[in-house]
Amino acid sequence: MSPEEIKQHRVSLIVSTYNRPDALRVCLDSVKQQTILPYEVIIGDDGSRSETADTIKEISRNFPVPIKHVWHEDNGFRLAMMRNKSVAASSGDYIIEVDGDVFLHPKFIEDHLREAAPGIYVKGGRTNLGKELTEEICRQGVSRRISWLTKGIESKPENALHLKSLAHYLAPRYRKHHSSALGCNMSFFKDDYIKINGYDEFFEGWGGEDVDFGVRMQKMGFGKRYLKFAGIVYHLWHEDKFMYNREKNFAYSSSLDDNKPARCVNGVDKYLK
Repeated sequence: MSPEEIKQHRVSLIVSTYNRPDALRVCLDSVKQQTILPYEVIIGDDGSRSETADTIKEISRNFPVPIKHVWHEDNGFRLAMMRNKSVAASSGDYIIEVDGDVFLHPKFIEDHLREAAPGIYVKGGRTNLGKELTEEICRQGVSRRISWLTKGIESKPENALHLKSLAHYLAPRYRKHHSSALGCNMSFFKDDYIKINGYDEFFEGWGGEDVDFGVRMQKMGFGKRYLKFAGIVYHLWHEDKFMYNREKNFAYSSSLDDNKPARCVNGVDKYLK
């Protein structure tokens, strides 16, 4: 989008979280540092305890844009459902979604909007931080600048490089025919999301919901732009948790690949007014 077009759109930034208020605090601090602020922030909470609600209430008092807290009961890993509920609760026309255990480069929103277009979804990557650096950042409770040379990066330091012109050149070309999507760093027009009925709520437990989302976006005829060297997020370390339903989720997704409809049955429409 051009600067003039950007001004015409309202961004709803959706932040998915679960029982990690220290990381969420860092994430929201990085939102305040954006060169282009979102219209609103939607916290999609998959059943966290009261500490998360208390943290959101505290931060909301002096936050530059409205924060909405969307919560449902903790009944297992229901990220696909919560993302649908969060989009339904949003009032913007452009959606950017991240996870609550990442924080954002100051030009993150600007980068996504530069590549945004109807019928396109934009996918970014992430730099993974190690345990020691993560604990230091979370103790301080604020985001910080990270470069590819920062001590304490666990993996993918190259993803911390911000190269605007190269990123813009690569966006429609890099991995052009790969249908991947990444729920922790992705954006799209809300109308396009609704056309495929959002996330398929069959997916409970870890994995598969974002891959399925990308496949169905492309089956609908939508294109993808890949943010390499832009749209950067820094992933805070956490222990690997038991990935229940992983085999079931990916088996379901694979079984439908050839005949998968673009619009899922069990999606966002039930939450829309």
